[in-house]
Amino acid sequence: MAKLTAASLLLLALLAAAAVSTASATGATIPGLNARRTRFLLANSAVYNTPWPSYTCSKKTAAVCLAPGSPGSECCDGQCVDTAASADHCGGCNKVCKHGRVCCGGRCVDLLSDRDNCGKCFNKCNSKCSYGFCNYAQ
Repeated sequence: MAKLTAASLLLLALLAAAAVSTASATGATIPGLNARRTRFLLANSAVYNTPWPSYTCSKKTAAVCLAPGSPGSECCDGQCVDTAASADHCGGCNKVCKHGRVCCGGRCVDLLSDRDNCGKCFNKCNSKCSYGFCNYAQ
């Protein structure tokens, strides 16, 4: 094991102190948590922390989901949702798409191989869809 000289110990101490002071200067903590946020998130916090408008509904007040600006026309678990595009409520309430599948028009599809939704929703192929491309040569 190599011997550490006084100069290398001093260098290590300075690097450790610089790392601690840089970490505390660039990160902001959330009250009550010991979490750090990056400078990017702090600079764009208005964009990334803006909550979606809340449209709460129930069986009695489901008409609120038909209002302009509502995220969807169906009431699922007390929230208005779009069952034609929501991966958590695809085609109906609480119908979750499996991993790797996307909700297109109320159906869970694999965009990499579905002929009717090749690469993106409603992109139809004449023959075969491979890897999200129509008629992909292999």
